[in-house]
Amino acid sequence: MGRRNATVRSAKQAEEAARRQAARDRVFGPPTEEMIRFRKDPGIIVFDEVWWRDHYYWLLESGYMLRSRYHPDWTSPWPEGDPDWSTYEEAQRPPRLDIMDATRTADGAYVVLKRIRVEPYGSRELEITQYLSSEPLASDPRNHSVRLLETLQAPKDPALHILVLPLLRPFDDPEFETFGEIIAFFSQMFEVLLNFIRLVSVDYSRTILYSQGLQFLHEHGVAHRDCTRLNIMMNADNLYLDQWHPPVKYYFIDYGLSTQHKPGEIPLEFPVHGADKTVPENQDQSNNFESRCNPFPTDIYTLGNLIRRYFMKKYYGFGFMDTLVVDMVENDPSKRPQIDEVVDRFAKIRDSFPIWRLRNRPIPRKEFMVVTLWKESAHLARTILLLIDHKSAIPDLP
Repeated sequence: MGRRNATVRSAKQAEEAARRQAARDRVFGPPTEEMIRFRKDPGIIVFDEVWWRDHYYWLLESGYMLRSRYHPDWTSPWPEGDPDWSTYEEAQRPPRLDIMDATRTADGAYVVLKRIRVEPYGSRELEITQYLSSEPLASDPRNHSVRLLETLQAPKDPALHILVLPLLRPFDDPEFETFGEIIAFFSQMFEVLLNFIRLVSVDYSRTILYSQGLQFLHEHGVAHRDCTRLNIMMNADNLYLDQWHPPVKYYFIDYGLSTQHKPGEIPLEFPVHGADKTVPENQDQSNNFESRCNPFPTDIYTLGNLIRRYFMKKYYGFGFMDTLVVDMVENDPSKRPQIDEVVDRFAKIRDSFPIWRLRNRPIPRKEFMVVTLWKESAHLARTILLLIDHKSAIPDLP
């Protein structure tokens, strides 16, 4: 009886799956051969992954080796239809198929390859990335834009370029352990934005920018336009498995939506939709392609919203940022402070921050009290070691 019920249940599930598939086919058309293969074995190489496989040897000749999955002779180590295919390391594909990890054959360094298309009226990502990596900007100590290591031009497609960039990691991985570390992070971000606004003020526009640099970007006329969590990274080369680690650099990444403006010109751009969907000036769908706006206040909003979302709402103890962040996320872009004012106001906040709190651990709002008590004892031991070693409470860059 139980076996017959199971058989009936399986038949109903198969019938329901077939019904849903038929509905999808009516909307999107019949499945292609590639889609059929993908449904049978989701771990195979399909869609935009094929480009990387087809250019494996060209990239190898250029000095960059892709993971074994993209070797032309690669075959999946799991049997077709294996429900556990996703547990295999070789089954893992990047979240964005225009971005790929690779190894530089010259020295074994890990790098990121970003595939972009350069069109006459398209993104200025290549242009701005090259500009920020050129002299004399590259030697400016305030410039924390990640260095563009190399640019490759794809064979038989002059509009397709590959940006070679250092491999970075999310700014909050590992998580911050003290308020002092977070203060250092905020300092870098604000300063980078100011310099960014001034730096890209020449007739030029998701790649990589140092966090001490929103100030740096705005100082040079560059509006990033997508200062969200996924576009702020850090260089973790200095991290090591000790009780503490040296200061790290934080970067803004991805200039795919960025624009650049000449000094003195009134910057007006059509709204663009980045990762932060709450930007007030982007909410009026009826006017999005008719009304231009100043892109720099958008950077102020997205950075303020990042602080509000990933720090103030996540941890206790960030009331000291309330007034500044409220002004940064004003609905009216004209009422938001400019980056110079943000930097000045944050400097006063930083100077007035109680020294004894700098080494405190930020406590997550969703953390159970028993976990907090357990972590506080370990944090106290770590703090004592830092004090003995005379480590600064705010790990600023030298």
